[in-house]
Amino acid sequence: MDTLIEFLTGPYRTAGIGQIVIESIAFICGILSVWYAKKAHVLVYPTGLVGTALTVYLLYQAQYFGDMMMNVYYSLMSLYGWYQWTRYNDDTPKYPMSQTNLKERWVGFAFFLLTVGVTFGVYQAFDYSMQWYSYVDMVTSGIFFTAMWYMAHKKIEHWILWIIADVITVPLYAYRGLGMLSLQYLIFTLLAIQGLQAWRKTLKSYSSL
Repeated sequence: MDTLIEFLTGPYRTAGIGQIVIESIAFICGILSVWYAKKAHVLVYPTGLVGTALTVYLLYQAQYFGDMMMNVYYSLMSLYGWYQWTRYNDDTPKYPMSQTNLKERWVGFAFFLLTVGVTFGVYQAFDYSMQWYSYVDMVTSGIFFTAMWYMAHKKIEHWILWIIADVITVPLYAYRGLGMLSLQYLIFTLLAIQGLQAWRKTLKSYSSL
């Protein structure tokens, strides 16, 4: 237990109070965002936007540029998703909860490749020394961005992508000594599994009508 506490709190002993406050707010907003996503509530986006904007700043300070770009994407996609979730045709949401079709899966794959390429370009632009985990960043960035696009259109597959990328990110942040972020993504994983189950239940109820 002492080792776990040291892992989670050790990196923050030399951190300024401002950084700790910012990271705490980002942590809380991130958890709230996934919770609201599970409920298919539009508040997923404003809470997520606050969390990702603060995380962009924190990751820039830490010089994790791949992760930083991932959160820039999150911020932009939060604005896009917020707009899409509030669009209605009469009293019917323009994008009801649904599954992806073949075309949307190909679009998602294209977003994945594009994000991987952009993330690599960011590393090169900042003259960043590529490590093995840099390539993992590129892959998870692509998965996360595709998940955000699917979520903006209320596609249930976004939960599967979240789970895959979260599972990869938990040990990655732990390896870097970012205990609080590692814990956050572990919580994200558990909430994403619950979210997938909840959305499947909702879709099943639609099909039985």
